[in-house]
Amino acid sequence: MYNLKNSIFSLLLASIIFTSCNGQTKTNQPNKTIVEQQSFTSKNTKLTKTQGTTEHQNVHCSLQDKNGNLWFGTTGEGVYRFDGKEFTQFTEKDGLSNNKVWCILEDTLGNIWFGTDGGVSRYDGKTISKIPFIISNSSGFGTSIPQSAKNMVWSIFQDKSGIIWFGTSEDLYCYEGKLFSRFLDKRNISNNQNLKLNWIQCFLEDSNGTIWMGSGPITEEGVIQFDGKSITSSKPNGDGWIRYIVEDKNKKLWFGGRGRGNFIYDGKNFTQYTEKVGIGNPILADKLGNIWFTGEEKISTVESERGIWCYDGKTFKNYNTNDGLSKYFVCSMLADSNGNIWIGTRNCGLYRYDGKIFTTFSQ
Repeated sequence: MYNLKNSIFSLLLASIIFTSCNGQTKTNQPNKTIVEQQSFTSKNTKLTKTQGTTEHQNVHCSLQDKNGNLWFGTTGEGVYRFDGKEFTQFTEKDGLSNNKVWCILEDTLGNIWFGTDGGVSRYDGKTISKIPFIISNSSGFGTSIPQSAKNMVWSIFQDKSGIIWFGTSEDLYCYEGKLFSRFLDKRNISNNQNLKLNWIQCFLEDSNGTIWMGSGPITEEGVIQFDGKSITSSKPNGDGWIRYIVEDKNKKLWFGGRGRGNFIYDGKNFTQYTEKVGIGNPILADKLGNIWFTGEEKISTVESERGIWCYDGKTFKNYNTNDGLSKYFVCSMLADSNGNIWIGTRNCGLYRYDGKIFTTFSQ
């Protein structure tokens, strides 16, 4: 079932679309395109669709910013900010590069970055700006990178030194506060496997400073490790497409493969996780130490098999339509500062679990 679903999804995707990073973060800003007048497409008490999307679009990513606002990125409806009372929707009219938002990051300066289907945008608290990838050259000046009209930004991550990483469909970039650089242009990085490092789906920096990356579709380079000197790739379960990386309270890393299930890294070895069947990928580690899993995807990738699962280290608890979730597949989860779990699904669905009940926040 995994291989069949993987093949179908890869074919559909292919038919639709076809930097150690050193230095300190600075306050300089890259060149940008600014939308002077924001329209704030809509304000509603629930996440309301205005762009005509279908059940195939989803709430794909989420974060809680330093001010407590919740942000939800969708694959067709732009991004929504929830202040606890009201959702404000931002779309291309407000400066987003594209209404398909794959990832969100708040940097240490409080800027919020959006990775979209058409590049990067950044929100400084007032204005959303389109940020082009301007590469530094030997003379110290910036050079625009020749790109296709649709360089998708799949993932954004800020490491402990302050460098921001961008996993895109064309390359892996790093931003050091002023200009961008290509990770693979760094001469002191060993790349004996000739990895391409495009289509990176996810990042995680562990307690030892090792940066882990999950390779996405097209290249399917599996799990990638960067120890500051070299990059290496492996496919512990034979799966080249890694969608999620989660670190549990015991510092073990959980990896979610697109086609062949899950596996764990204990600091020395990778182990295939087979103790529980019928679950999807690990998607969230909450403050209590629970690991949350998606359900398995049905062939259509729109609906889910049995909702979501919560693992406390000993037992699994299932939540599904009987508990107030929809039938749609879960694509993102977020634990907020109050301990609530927010669940984003296909059909741009959004739900909150407060430990007792599920509440719908979309319509």
